[in-house]
Amino acid sequence: QVQLVESGGGLVQPGGSLRLSCAASGFTFSSYAMTWIRQAPGKGLEWVSNINSGGGSTFHADSVKGRFTISRDNAKNTLYLQMTSLKPEDTAVYYCAKISDGGGYDYWGQGTQVTVSS
Repeated sequence: QVQLVESGGGLVQPGGSLRLSCAASGFTFSSYAMTWIRQAPGKGLEWVSNINSGGGSTFHADSVKGRFTISRDNAKNTLYLQMTSLKPEDTAVYYCAKISDGGGYDYWGQGTQVTVSS
């Protein structure tokens, strides 16, 4: 069965950095685009970043562009999100999700909490 397990969240001061990981199993990871999505307290889901199956094309929301970098290691079946210059407004639960052939998000991880606070 498909499993996505996020890790790497935590408490960080403003201006700090974190790297999130998403370990994938149960499907051919290298064949699918992946995404990061976040949900801030009391708010809806916000798309953060996408990466294509090979890792050569990436897209980031304007709110994180220049600060966050999505990447993947297909040999390790792992998706990453490198976050730098973190702001309090980046506080959220971060989810990785698999993008289906139809473009929807068909499998999600359980999420990892990122809190940016002094």
